[in-house]
Amino acid sequence: MEGIRSAYLADELTQPVLAEELQRLGVAVTGWHGLLALSPDTPRISTWALDVWTAPELVECASIGLAASAMRQRQRNWSLYPAAHHRRCALIAERLPPVKAAALRFPEPMPTAPLGAWTLLAPDRLLLSATKTSPFVGGACRFVEDRTGPPSRAYLKLWEACTRLGAHPGAGDRCLDLGAAPGGWSWALAQLGAEVIAVDKADLAPQVAGLPNVTLRRESAFGLDPRQEPETDWLFSDVIAYPERLLGLVTRWIEVGRTRRIVCSVKFQGATDHAVADRFAAIPGATLMHLAHNKHELTFLWRRPPA
Repeated sequence: MEGIRSAYLADELTQPVLAEELQRLGVAVTGWHGLLALSPDTPRISTWALDVWTAPELVECASIGLAASAMRQRQRNWSLYPAAHHRRCALIAERLPPVKAAALRFPEPMPTAPLGAWTLLAPDRLLLSATKTSPFVGGACRFVEDRTGPPSRAYLKLWEACTRLGAHPGAGDRCLDLGAAPGGWSWALAQLGAEVIAVDKADLAPQVAGLPNVTLRRESAFGLDPRQEPETDWLFSDVIAYPERLLGLVTRWIEVGRTRRIVCSVKFQGATDHAVADRFAAIPGATLMHLAHNKHELTFLWRRPPA
């Protein structure tokens, strides 16, 4: 397989969705190595890929030592994508400098050290890329989890969104959490010292409802009129709704100008609506991405552009 100029790493759940996206982008895929799509085309921005290898090289390596040497000559830090030839991959990895891939303690920032990626297409054929789009091994942002405080694991999605954004609410920031129940996101925001207004007709979990900086408003997220709301530092939404309806929600808040930042889950039910995803991504100041903690969903990140 010659002429690999880009590679796109999927997660198992959304591999078919990434394949659809690449086809829509006109990116040719000559094969899949596990969950890694191999392409002869130059790298493109991908919403659904966990990671994009932006400078792939094919290296013939008759020995374990030659494979390790080829990578060490290029840079120090390498992460393995182990799709096949696992024993040989492990022996090569033993000859590379160790890479610290410890779970983050939120709100610890993302790693900044350069990190390449590699895999074996065959026992004597190394595919490496000295650069890739994600600073994380396998594109997966992992955290030291709190298994006692939050009422659900949804908080990990919020942690990852803020980590990827490079910003998070702080003490005294006013945060609206739409569709808050049972309160995983509200819990995470409260731990940062933010003033949280949780909006949901359902109850919050007791350990969240009892927090002094969390206030529950028993309303519908879609019933709020941004024009009647005070200035909000952050708007969060993990509401289960059709993407078209969520697009209308974030658009209203942006047009009214009553929030500085938005973090919104865009959940797809059934077929993936790539066209509406494109409309989210086209909003000025927006970033749309598939997080490692997302399921069949994307996360919309928006920051008010400078005046």
